[in-house]
Amino acid sequence: MVKAKAPRRTLDSYAVKHINKIIKAGDCVLMRPADQSKPQYVSRIERIEADARGGNVKVHVRWYYRPEESIGGRRQFHGSKELFLSDHYDVQSADTIEGKCTVHSFKSYTKLDAVGNDDFFCRFEYNSSTGSFNPDRVAVYCKCEMPYNPDDLMVQCEGCSDWFHPACIEMTAEEAKRLDHFFCESCSSEGQKKLQNSHAASKHSDTKVFLLHCCPSSFFR
Repeated sequence: MVKAKAPRRTLDSYAVKHINKIIKAGDCVLMRPADQSKPQYVSRIERIEADARGGNVKVHVRWYYRPEESIGGRRQFHGSKELFLSDHYDVQSADTIEGKCTVHSFKSYTKLDAVGNDDFFCRFEYNSSTGSFNPDRVAVYCKCEMPYNPDDLMVQCEGCSDWFHPACIEMTAEEAKRLDHFFCESCSSEGQKKLQNSHAASKHSDTKVFLLHCCPSSFFR
């Protein structure tokens, strides 16, 4: 005779005692990797379940991937705290949760006054079987025509509103930070001294796009 599977119930929240945190559906958490030499996994909790007695707690999660875990690998415009929300769902023991974290939208991340260890950002959804992204294109800036990496200092031309890396306009970051205004070569009038704005904000011109599904192989590591 086959023993009937014990019924499980959905929990609204659960206190993870070993980290002294309460988790609920929608929270983002750090989870222990099987290989301790690797960084903690990041996931979003979809549902929390327990057995009839409230024990054996399992979390249904949707995994975030780091760029290096994707088919294309990490590219030069990926931020150090960037994640992709994948289509990979799983069930894990609540005991593997090692902390809570925050996965910001790209826009809100760029407005943070300070980035903490548990702050991440996501601007793409990722299909783990095909390696495709949604959205599949992103705006590019500067003379190098690369997407925006929030880790890099960029300065805005007051004429065309495009953004530039100091190195691409033959300036050091220190020089850029000391100046108050900037006009790119195309917008500068004859004899006008190049000045630099030290503000690295996130508003950009969307005149050109970078297609993520057909990136040149030289962009892959």
